[in-house]
Amino acid sequence: MMITYFGYGSLVNASTVPEAAELVPGRLKGWVREWRVCSVWENGQGRCALSVRQDPDAEIWGVMTREQKTRLDALEKRESRYEKIGRIAGSFRCEAEQKPGPEDLFLFKATPENERWGCAQHPILQSYLDCVLAGYHQIWGEEGVEHFFDTTDGWHVPVLPDRRKPLYPRAVDIEPALLRLFDDRAGMRDIRLLTV
Repeated sequence: MMITYFGYGSLVNASTVPEAAELVPGRLKGWVREWRVCSVWENGQGRCALSVRQDPDAEIWGVMTREQKTRLDALEKRESRYEKIGRIAGSFRCEAEQKPGPEDLFLFKATPENERWGCAQHPILQSYLDCVLAGYHQIWGEEGVEHFFDTTDGWHVPVLPDRRKPLYPRAVDIEPALLRLFDDRAGMRDIRLLTV
C-alpha cells in the first residue's frame, strides 16, 4: 500500500524525504503558497512555515511523492500543524507526461489554529527557506527559484538569519554560490532580515 501527496515547500527537497520515496515534478492549478502557518518549537523559538490556499487563477510547481503507507505516521508527525486535503488529483499534472495524479493524492494545509501570517515573533527561518529553494533549484534550476519567489505570498514576513547555526531540523548543506543566488533573489524583493 502506498500514499501519494503533493509537496510545495521543504518536501520538494529530496534530501528531506526517505531515499525510497518517488518524487515526480508537476504543477498544481488552483492553489497558491503563502507564509501563513505559525508555531512554537519545544525550545521556545517561534517560526513561520509555508502553507497553501485556494486561488482559481494560481498555479504552483511542486512534487508528487509516493511512499509506503507505513510511513504515514512519521509524515503526519512531521506535518503536525497541518491537515490533509484531498480531491486535488484533477488539478495536478506531472511535467513529463501531463497526466493527473491518482485519486488518493493529497496535500498538507495549515490547520485553522496555526493559520496566521508570520511576524517578528514567528519569522521564516533562513535555514528552512534555503532548504526549500535548494529543492526547487535541484529540479528546475534558477527558473524554479524565480517561480518560488513569484508564486509565494507573504514576503512581508521577516527572515531570521540562522545559517551559521541552523534551527531548522532538516537543514541541508548548500554551496556558497547557490546561497548567493538565493540572497540575490531575496534582495530583489526587499525581504527583511531580523537582527540577531
